[in-house]
Amino acid sequence: MPKVMLVEDDTNMFSLLHMLLEYEGYEVVQWEGGEQVDDVLSVIQREQPDLLLLDVHLRQLSGFDVLGQVRKEPDLKGMRVLMASGMDLTYKCQQEGADGFILKPFMPDELIENIRQLLG
Repeated sequence: MPKVMLVEDDTNMFSLLHMLLEYEGYEVVQWEGGEQVDDVLSVIQREQPDLLLLDVHLRQLSGFDVLGQVRKEPDLKGMRVLMASGMDLTYKCQQEGADGFILKPFMPDELIENIRQLLG
C-alpha cells in the first residue's frame, strides 16, 4: 500500500484529504505541525512516504523551503512531491523541483489521478 504524507495546516482540508486517501487505499501519514523546516524533514525521513502532498502556503513555513530541503537530502531524492495552492504556481513548483502541482480547490478524482500518475 503506497504511503502518502500530507503537509497541510488547514485541519478541515487535512481531514477531508485523509479520508479520501484512505478510502482510495493509501496509507496516510500526518505532519503534526512545527515551525521549522527541520521539523517537517525529520518526519519525512522517519516515515519515508512514497509521495509528499505539500501545501505551498503553510502558516509558519513555506512549502518551497520544505521542498528545497527534501531535494537536498540524498535519501529523499527519489520521493515524489505533489504541491498544492489556491494560486496557480505550476511553473514555480516545477522550477523548484516538484514532480507535480494541483490547483485548489480540486475535485477528489483530479487529486487521485495526479497521485496515481506520479506513483506509476
